[in-house]
Amino acid sequence: MNPAFFKQPPDCASLWQELRQLAAEHPSVRLFRGGRSACGREIPVLGIGSLKKAVLFAGGVHGQEWLTTLLLTRFAWQFAAAWEGSGELADFSFAKLRSGKGLLLLPMLNPDGIEIACNGPAAAGPFRGLVAQIQAENPAKWQANARGVDLNHNFDAGWSVLRAMEIEAGIEGPAPTRFGGLHPESEPETRSAVHIVSAFRPRRLYAFHSQGEEIYWEYGGLPVPHSELIARALSALSGYALAEPGGLASHGGFKDWYIEAFRRPGFTIEIGKGENPLPVEDLEAIYARLLPMLTAAVFL
Repeated sequence: MNPAFFKQPPDCASLWQELRQLAAEHPSVRLFRGGRSACGREIPVLGIGSLKKAVLFAGGVHGQEWLTTLLLTRFAWQFAAAWEGSGELADFSFAKLRSGKGLLLLPMLNPDGIEIACNGPAAAGPFRGLVAQIQAENPAKWQANARGVDLNHNFDAGWSVLRAMEIEAGIEGPAPTRFGGLHPESEPETRSAVHIVSAFRPRRLYAFHSQGEEIYWEYGGLPVPHSELIARALSALSGYALAEPGGLASHGGFKDWYIEAFRRPGFTIEIGKGENPLPVEDLEAIYARLLPMLTAAVFL
């Protein structure tokens, strides 16, 4: 593990370097490309254990929420060591629990958005002009991908309802946040996420965002076996409150689509508190607090 990686905002190249080092040091880790971004950046996926009975952790969905990428990568190192050693992590015995289970990590779904949030329009490649135009009006915020589409509004779950709400709110085209695109799954990053889930059909989905210290676990009133029970366990382990998103956050999300498509438990976990981007100095305290929850989530 390279300690310097966890002391600054990540970029796509440094993340791949860190994950390659992880895979080189831990034979249980499989690393592969899950797709490409609008700018052509490779989206990494990491797997440990049985990938046909895995849970999926996803982060880096929004540009300024890059702390989730660091959190999941930090967890991957410790989880891989515990998995191979048949030891314990956060009081969980892997020797007893790991049979037939596995973990898929999608630590940076939106590499273009994170690069733009950290480095400005120059990081947007062929879309630098569009990003510069958008940021001229709102330079302080960038959550979207390089095409000005908010990936967590772009999934096919109540998308048409959400689109009407966006238009009513004055969001009619590419924007730094909350524009869901011209149709669901219009973005290569969204399609990559859908492809990964459709290929591996994970038992659970955990989408990590920031901030608020909240857990969202429902969508559309759909009955999902064990979902509330797991949500309450996650809340107890983390101290995060169970909540229900509203308004423009009520449709189009990754966990919304997963719940509707698979009728399996899906969760959005809002890490930390403050204003995005959360400072990198918050990482270790957030990680220490969430480690029991992260470990339990793999086996629940």
